[in-house]
Amino acid sequence: MSRFGPLIHASRPRVVAALAARLRDLDLAEDAFSEACAAALTTWPGQPPRDPGAWLWRAALRRALDARRRAAVRERAVLDPPSPEPTPEEALMAHEPIPDERLRLIFVCCHPALAADTRAALTLKVVCGLSTERLARAFFCAEPAMLQRITRAKRKIAAAGVPFEVPGPAAWPERLEAVLTTLEVAYAQAYEDAALAGETAGFADEVLRLSGLLVELTPDEPEALGLAALVRFAEARRPARLDERGAMVPPERQDVALWRADVIADGVALLDRAARAGRSGPRQILAAIHASHCARIEGRPTPWADIARLYDALMVVRPTAATAVNRAVAIGEARGAAAGLAALADVEGMAGWLPYQAARAHLCALARRYGEAAEALGMALRLGPAPAERLYLEQRLRALEG
Repeated sequence: MSRFGPLIHASRPRVVAALAARLRDLDLAEDAFSEACAAALTTWPGQPPRDPGAWLWRAALRRALDARRRAAVRERAVLDPPSPEPTPEEALMAHEPIPDERLRLIFVCCHPALAADTRAALTLKVVCGLSTERLARAFFCAEPAMLQRITRAKRKIAAAGVPFEVPGPAAWPERLEAVLTTLEVAYAQAYEDAALAGETAGFADEVLRLSGLLVELTPDEPEALGLAALVRFAEARRPARLDERGAMVPPERQDVALWRADVIADGVALLDRAARAGRSGPRQILAAIHASHCARIEGRPTPWADIARLYDALMVVRPTAATAVNRAVAIGEARGAAAGLAALADVEGMAGWLPYQAARAHLCALARRYGEAAEALGMALRLGPAPAERLYLEQRLRALEG
C-alpha cells in the first residue's frame, strides 16, 4: 500500500458522503472516489496536498460529471449543463470536514424501504468502505449473499427515489435502530484491532464522535445513550490495550493507571441517563458489561458473576452466536472452566470465527486441557488476526508449548 493509503482511507467517509449527496447515486460516488484515489497515488508529489480530502473531492466530482456526460453522449441525449458554481457547503470541503454529510448518508442507507438486515451493511460498505468479504464476516453470512444484498439495496434506493437528506425527527424512530446497528458494527470492527493498524483504524474516533452526535439529536433514546456509553467505556481503556512489544493486552491484565478516568465518567453518566428511561436494550446491557470491566479502576476485581448475569440477560434480547461465545467465557470465569466449556459446546457453526477459537483456547487452558488449548490457538492464528492480536495469541501458544 502507498504511504498515502491511510490519508486516503481516512478521507473516504467525508468525501463519499459529500459525493453521494451531490450526485444522488451511490455507485457513481464510490466509483468516482476509487478513480480519484488511483489518480492521487500517481500524481501526488512527495508530500500530500494540504487537505487530501478536498483534493479527492474535486478529482472525484470531475470524474463523476465526466462519466455522466459520456453516458449522455452514448444515449444521444443532451449534454449536462456546465457544473454549477460550488455551494457554500461544497466550498468548505477545502477547509472543514462536513459531518452532516456523513450523517445524511447514514440515514439514506438506513431508509425503511430497505430490508432491516441490509441497511447497516449498505451503510458500512458505502460510508466506511468495508470490503464485501469483511462485511460478510461481520454479519456471519456468505460473501456472495452479502454482495447480492448490497447490490439490491443500491438499486432499490435508486428506483425508489430516496431523498438524500436527513429526515425530520418524526421519521427518526423507524431508522434509528439501523443507524445504531451501523455504528455498533463499525466500532466492533475497530475494537477487534487493538493497535488500530488496519483499514478500520479511523472507525473508533468516528463512532465516538457520531454516537455523541446521535445523543444530541435523540437525548431521550436509551439505546443511543447506551451505545455512546459503550464506546466510551471501551475507548477509555485503549491506552492500556498494547504491551511494550505491541501485543494486545486483555482487559483483566491491563494497567488501570493508563485508563482514561474522565472518559469512563462520561460513560457512567450516559448509562445512568439511559437507565432513567426505564427501557432496557442490548446496547445498554453491553455498556453495563463494559462498565463492569471498568470496576478495576476503583481497585475492585473484575465482577465476573455480574458479567455472566448480564450476558444471560443479553441472550434474551440478542440471542446471537457471538453473545453466546462471550457468555461462555464469562461463565467460565465466574462458575468454573467446566461450566464455561459446557456453555461453549452449545454454540454451533462458529468454528471459523476467530473469537470462538480464542474463547475455546482460554477455557481449555483454565480447565488444564493444554493440548486442546494449543490446538484452538493454532486455529485462531490461521484465521487472520490483526497484528496486535496475532502477537498476543502467539505469546499464549508459546507459553502453553513451553
